[in-house]
Order: sequence, then structure tokens, then C-alpha cells
Amino acid sequence: MPSTKTKHTSHTSQTTTDHNQIRKWAESRGAKPSCVRGTGGKNDVGMLRLDFPGYTGEDELQPISWDDWFDKFEERKLALVYQEETAGGEKSNFNKLVSRENVE
Repeated sequence: MPSTKTKHTSHTSQTTTDHNQIRKWAESRGAKPSCVRGTGGKNDVGMLRLDFPGYTGEDELQPISWDDWFDKFEERKLALVYQEETAGGEKSNFNKLVSRENVE
């Protein structure tokens, strides 16, 4: 998988399509692969999200497997924009799924 990174300091955002890097980043924050309930259809998981513990997504998000998450991630040609730390040095949960066309 190609990996695109922009790394000036740890609180700037970075972009990747690397499955291992995405999974490691998410799991280090307790996040689970999920989809938004009611956005999919037959054989379609719908809108992808990462579900972080303690946030308000529990009613809206449905857990899915990493395999299903990455299948849809590749099918839709997505990339993950994420942040390691906030400007204050705290671990950041900031993430956004974007089209690879927007970052290449």
C-alpha cells in the first residue's frame, strides 16, 4: 500500500493508506472499526468510521470487522488523515477519511 505522510511536527496532520499503520494508530487509542447505522444496504456496510470509547457514537455506529472496514476503504479509494498529538502534547483522536484523489 502506498503511504503519503506530511510530518512537520507531531501535532500536524498526516495522511496514510497503509492498513497496518491505520490499525495500529486506531487500536492505540482504543478505537474500533465501525460503520454508520442505516447508511448501507445489502452487501454494503455504508459510511466508515472509527469508534472511540467514551464518545457519542454508540447509538449511531455499528461495529464491523477490520477486514470489512479495509475492503470498503479500498473499494472507495480512501485515505486517513490523522494526528498523533494535539498542539498541547496530548494523544490526539483527530481523524478524517478522505478521497485519495484529494491528497495525491
